[in-house]
Amino acid sequence: MALFHFVYNLLWGDLVTIPLPGGSSLGLSLMVLILIPAGIFCTIITRFLPVRLFPEMIRVVMEKNVDEEKSNPVSGIEALIVSTATRVGMGNLVGVVAAVSAGGAGAVFWMWVTAIVGSSTAFVEATLAQMYKQKDPLYGGFRGGPAYYLHSLLHGKKRKSVIAILFAFSGLLCWCGISQVIGNSVATAFDNAFRVPPMVTAVILSTIAAVIILRKNTSVKVLDIVVPVMAGFYLFLTIFVIINNFRLIPGVFRRILTEAFGLRQAVAGGMGAVIMNGVKRGLFSNEAGSGSAPCAAAAGDVDHPVKSGLLQSLGVFIDTIVICSCTAFVMLLAPEDMLSGLSGMDLLQKAMQYHFGYAGEVFIAITLWLFSFSTFIGVMFYARSNVAYIFGDNWTSQTIYKVIGIINLFIGCLAAYTFVWDLGDLGIGLMTVFNMIALIPMSGEAVAALRDYEMHWMKK
Repeated sequence: MALFHFVYNLLWGDLVTIPLPGGSSLGLSLMVLILIPAGIFCTIITRFLPVRLFPEMIRVVMEKNVDEEKSNPVSGIEALIVSTATRVGMGNLVGVVAAVSAGGAGAVFWMWVTAIVGSSTAFVEATLAQMYKQKDPLYGGFRGGPAYYLHSLLHGKKRKSVIAILFAFSGLLCWCGISQVIGNSVATAFDNAFRVPPMVTAVILSTIAAVIILRKNTSVKVLDIVVPVMAGFYLFLTIFVIINNFRLIPGVFRRILTEAFGLRQAVAGGMGAVIMNGVKRGLFSNEAGSGSAPCAAAAGDVDHPVKSGLLQSLGVFIDTIVICSCTAFVMLLAPEDMLSGLSGMDLLQKAMQYHFGYAGEVFIAITLWLFSFSTFIGVMFYARSNVAYIFGDNWTSQTIYKVIGIINLFIGCLAAYTFVWDLGDLGIGLMTVFNMIALIPMSGEAVAALRDYEMHWMKK
């Protein structure tokens, strides 16, 4: 545990401290010092791609898969749905709740900042994942991700790259953490809504998950229907809350901006916590720069790598700017005194209870349960390419990791709220560090591909 805390503090602890007026200070972690500059760099070299090519992103979403006869094809939009499953499922519900629980309303602003600069980062890493993807002999279609482009950068034709293996292990650690977060959040929600003991939830959740993912050819196509329907219904209800309380919206924005810049927190020395929790949960939600989403992006069957990059960039926008904001507003539109002292799913369920009565509490419990399966399927899909890179192409290693994922799902139902987040944060932090080793040096290849796409492929 000592090593765990040392690495965690190295990644997320205050590496640089900036004094602030009033005697407080702003601590910047290694993750902030990596992700924000990297996002700005990618935004500049792609010439503000998220704004400039937003209409093209929408056009690419509407395209159909060019060849439905291919073995186990995953279209570009299906790859987007897989990555959206993990973002929308846990990031937009549990991630935003954790940010507001620990950092207050101001953390939402820093989630927005992380998403805005992260859209270009997501484009670069997804494009590289497409450029260095490989055939998948076990599941069919393609596989790839940062482990594969790291291998190409550092070791060329050699069999294995140490840095690529470290990235892959970090990813597997992160997704074990996410599995625990899923279990923890669902168990809490069901305990609140239906008074179901966590142990009962653990047994039922793990059993259903085992039935779904232990099949050799579990298809991500189940997410094609589940994710859009779930996200759409959830979005509809949260927008209803916002419209129903539209007179309070200016006050909510005022509170977010006031707390974001520490006008309230600086007095208590808490501005650093606001920023750190916003960035941590923002990264956990949209995954930009961490190297998670490229594992899905590489599987996309698209006719140009840039299309996959555009889809993943759009995914960050949908995730954080749209859906995360809706979740945050649902909580911030409830009276502060009612939510005082609450954290985790207790906070979100209490807010939904305020807006919809007991039905709101039940709705969140059921929604989270459905979202958790989409997230779990998504992270198990991510894990395929990383397990294959480390252990080779065999069903034994694939099955063992799936069993480990189920065990972590079970443990999460019974674990402490803070610890399960720390495990996920540790994994995603390590992934980000290793991913950036390749992302910045190889970003020129993604920009060259973008230039080719704009000159020869993009419909004017």
